[in-house]
Amino acid sequence: MMDRFSFAHPQLLWLLALPLLLLFWKGRHGQTSALRLPSTLDARAAGARPRSSMGGLRLLPFLLALALLITALARPRRGTGAREVETKGIDILLTMDVSGSMEAMDFTLHGSPSNRLEAVKDVIGKFVAQRPTDRIGLVAFAGRPYLVSPLTQDRDWLGGRIADLKLGQVEDGTAIGSALASAVGHLEASTAKSRIIILLTDGVNNAGAANPETSAEAAKALGIRIYTIGAGTRGEAPMPVRDPFGGVRYAPMKVDVDEPMLQKVADLTGGQMFRATDTSSLEKIYQAINELETTPRKLKQYQDYEELYLYFLLPGAALLLAGRILEQTAWRRLP
Repeated sequence: MMDRFSFAHPQLLWLLALPLLLLFWKGRHGQTSALRLPSTLDARAAGARPRSSMGGLRLLPFLLALALLITALARPRRGTGAREVETKGIDILLTMDVSGSMEAMDFTLHGSPSNRLEAVKDVIGKFVAQRPTDRIGLVAFAGRPYLVSPLTQDRDWLGGRIADLKLGQVEDGTAIGSALASAVGHLEASTAKSRIIILLTDGVNNAGAANPETSAEAAKALGIRIYTIGAGTRGEAPMPVRDPFGGVRYAPMKVDVDEPMLQKVADLTGGQMFRATDTSSLEKIYQAINELETTPRKLKQYQDYEELYLYFLLPGAALLLAGRILEQTAWRRLP
């Protein structure tokens, strides 16, 4: 953005007409004679004429100083850039299952087979990019929840944390209730106009001390809305199986998502429940949530300025001082 020159009080620039009016008035009436003579025609004519060119110079420092001081009073400044201060908007806590079942190879990524975890990371990365003005955080969970990123608008930081997500960070399991309780706790202190949790899981609640419905009740009491997503194909999905020699093969294994529980959690808080059986449907779900949560985070914009009035104030003061010194020395008039 280019620097912009402006005045904080441009209406004061009308005062710059004063030096011109003074110059006109002095030029019309001339200088008062320093010596009073008897009233004769010649003496009057001599006294009415403007003074010599040196006499005109006597007024110049004062007029220039006055113009500079008026300009300083109008506060000249140069805009150096805009900054934005956020106000209340949407805070989003992504709550993501990273249990062992997220290794199931029933999704695709860029046209190639992918496990659920890598596909979900790619989709939520795009979701985050579409919401540049929201604060977004991330809680991951398996046998217990852990905070991956607090609420932030730093997309580079959050993108890096999403990319670093991997399985096996904590003990295995699916602690959905504890994960929701953790997400609610991180949003509790938020003063945002709207607070939401997007819970993604591919299993059933089988770990942790908290019950999903109880955590949902706590969210409801705080005005937090929960969207739930059940991920994965129904029935069976290819899961990696490691043999004793270090090789990996894929075998179909039964998978299950507790859809009634996810529906109840969403209904309790005024959210919605979704089912994603492949990457395409997952992308459509996050896009639907993106469109449902359209309340913008309002930003107050401020312009940063470099104040320039000293560049006018100091020369103006110096001219006044120089004029005063000249009045008492080189331009001094004798009575």
